Amino acid sequence: MRTVTSLPHQITEEEHLWIPVSDGVRLAARLWRPVSSDDQPVPAVLEYIPYRKRDLTAVRDSIHHPYLAGHGYACVRVDMRGTGESEGVLADEYLEREQLDAEDVLEWIAAQPWCDGNTGMMGISWGAFTSLQVAARKPPSLRAIVISSFTDDRYADDMHYMGGCLLSDNVAEASTMFAYATLPPDPALVGDRWRELWLERLENCSLWAENWLSHQRRDEYWRHASVCENYGDVQVPVLASSGWADGYSNAVTRLLAGLDVPRKGLIGPWSHKYPHLGEPGPAIGYLQEVVRWWDHWLKGEENAVMDGPMLRTWMQDSVPPSTSYEDRPGRWVGEPSWPSPHVKPSEHRLARHRIARPGETVAEEDLAVESPLSVGQFAGKWASYSAPPDLPYDQREEDGGSLVFDTDVLTERCEILGSPIVRLTVSADKPVAMVAARLSDVAPDGRATRVTYGLLNLTHRDGHEDPAPVEPGERYEVAVELNAVAQAFPAGHRIRLSLSTSYWPLAWPPPEPAMLTVHTGQSALTLPVRPVAEADEVSARPFGEPEGAEPLATTQLTPEEQRWTVSRDLVDYRSALEIVKDAGVLRFDDIDLEVTRRVVERYSWVADDFSSPAAETSWSMTFARGEWSCRTETRTRVTCTPAEFVIDAQLDGFDGDRRAYSRNWHRRVPRDHV
Repeated sequence: MRTVTSLPHQITEEEHLWIPVSDGVRLAARLWRPVSSDDQPVPAVLEYIPYRKRDLTAVRDSIHHPYLAGHGYACVRVDMRGTGESEGVLADEYLEREQLDAEDVLEWIAAQPWCDGNTGMMGISWGAFTSLQVAARKPPSLRAIVISSFTDDRYADDMHYMGGCLLSDNVAEASTMFAYATLPPDPALVGDRWRELWLERLENCSLWAENWLSHQRRDEYWRHASVCENYGDVQVPVLASSGWADGYSNAVTRLLAGLDVPRKGLIGPWSHKYPHLGEPGPAIGYLQEVVRWWDHWLKGEENAVMDGPMLRTWMQDSVPPSTSYEDRPGRWVGEPSWPSPHVKPSEHRLARHRIARPGETVAEEDLAVESPLSVGQFAGKWASYSAPPDLPYDQREEDGGSLVFDTDVLTERCEILGSPIVRLTVSADKPVAMVAARLSDVAPDGRATRVTYGLLNLTHRDGHEDPAPVEPGERYEVAVELNAVAQAFPAGHRIRLSLSTSYWPLAWPPPEPAMLTVHTGQSALTLPVRPVAEADEVSARPFGEPEGAEPLATTQLTPEEQRWTVSRDLVDYRSALEIVKDAGVLRFDDIDLEVTRRVVERYSWVADDFSSPAAETSWSMTFARGEWSCRTETRTRVTCTPAEFVIDAQLDGFDGDRRAYSRNWHRRVPRDHV
């Protein structure tokens, strides 16, 4: 990324200010704005998240907020209640109170003398969620939003559940927020009240894993703040982006199809990162695009920002399997609208271990599979965070426990853009069963790179609101929609579809092993083919190189450690995936604050005992300056029986070396067709 040191406007920064909300709580904010806004008010842009402006997002914030401020905007970075230095308690995600706070913040911003009354919201992940959700509430000052790595459907397309299957990221991210919601404020900003505020968080925190596990079907809990319930609620222009390595890539095209407002979509090869910081590369000059968006929709400049294709996306070339990539080869392609007139469905019937050619008739046969629990250990994360390497590895070992269907060797390049769909005629021998469908690019040497995948809990075959048990032996027509992707398969390669009945630890397995029978004949794979000869409607204006303001100065005092280890003991048949994310000790030089962060995730199982899976995540975080030191330790462990999920959790808070708070939880949550 190129650091820009000369910007159109000289800026001033207020490191800390208070914003009061309607119930009397004060939220902590950081502000960057042009010096000239003292006399010439400017539009304002809000980023509103729970990830600590003072330290944990300070480096990232320092790259884009001063950059945007230097282009004529007041940028306000607010910590949600109960996080950072903000007062109150953060009890769960996307609550009504959270959105009311956001409306109060926007009203406060619009009334400031340095703001001209026009506001925008931006963010990635939670910040994008809340931008979209608040836009649907139509606050009067909000004129446009810019969102990255988000969803419009909190149940069907978030890190909680996928196709009605419980994701292990549900447990991992519940643990993340369990940790973040119990961290202390900085006494340098709040003074002696820091301990009072911290103890309030500790004493009133909720068990996030229980919140999310208690809603295993699509109910009102998930419908709340899911914008897909009524796209018409969003009445402001939307610039939406994500990456193919992220878990949130599907929502971009859904918004393009569902919204009736000016909108643009951008999907690169990236993981869960802003596009100007995108990994795998190539990263792009995203902040330049954002400035153009704000210039048009907040300042009224005629800059042709809506010209060119509605969707620009990175068509990925074939790569060998790897758990990380520095760059993904490919090219930018453009689509005038979505659904795209360029993309045509190509249906291929499934034969015995073969994907038939379009129009080919295949015989009806019964193909059965009961996968071992080890299928899925090379699946990577539901969403790649690029730390540690977390993309899927070579799929050949996974294919050994799966039903496998291959095309003939391709005689010409094939490109797909969108969501492949697997339609199956299936039966199962247990009342709860699942199918995991993986699409892979198979090289001539046999190496298989997973391109996309999808899951379906068969009890959710008719929808996520009212699951129903599978009648053993009965045939069902089901559809498994795979994650959208842009991928090129070169001549000489094959396309592979793999079906398994487990995909642990990415998704929690059923209560007991299930035999799945696929009945060929009508079962088929439909590929969204984008003809290679189709003209690429890329904008004549290429993306610039990534740029931003100078990052905040930090010093790495002790090294980071990243580990991703799969292990198997052939004596007692215990297996595990252990992930270590240790950020070491990082000093924020400007405030002389040292932050230590270590996270360990462990997913284990024994042989093919479907009651043995366990997911455990531990966090330890320390904040220290001079004689002040504060540490929180959290641990969440989820195990199961055929009838229940069992949650055990611990929280400890240390003021220096003294344990200031300790609490344990033990909860049992009935399995609801999961």
